[in-house]
Amino acid sequence: MSFKPALKTVVLALSAASFALSALAQWQWIDKDGRKVFSDRSPPSDIREKDILKRPGNRGSVAVVPVGEAVGSSPAATASAPVKPGAPILSGKDAQLEAKKKQAEAEEAAKKKAEDEKVAAAKAENCNTAKRYLTTLDSGVRIAETNASGEREVMGDSRRAEEKKRAQGLADTNCR
Repeated sequence: MSFKPALKTVVLALSAASFALSALAQWQWIDKDGRKVFSDRSPPSDIREKDILKRPGNRGSVAVVPVGEAVGSSPAATASAPVKPGAPILSGKDAQLEAKKKQAEAEEAAKKKAEDEKVAAAKAENCNTAKRYLTTLDSGVRIAETNASGEREVMGDSRRAEEKKRAQGLADTNCR
């Protein structure tokens, strides 16, 4: 037996199965003129529950009750959508989804709090550094810097005033 005919057979079988799966997702109902309607989409809202003959997957009918309304709260509601005893009442909320959302929000809040703490710690460190540098500049002690060619130069009064202004700006920004 050759590999190519076996492969063709498998491909044909898979394609036939995919067409069969689409046939399972069929709705069937009787419209207002009494004709049977077949569709892959749910019937319009004006079709009564008792006129729906088939649902996708052959599931039983489940009545969907809007949030805030009790089952059997009005005769019109019970006439249009009969509810089986013990049928689940869908509230429109998924408890697991809500729990996951709350957990994700808590994790996000914890991340934000940790990041805010890191920023606050960095600001405090920058504030202390700027204050120490200002104290050093105000003390009048000679400060030497290394220039681009690697030589030591003593900081002059104009350079000291520039550095003091820059350090004061950093202190103002970080020491709030």
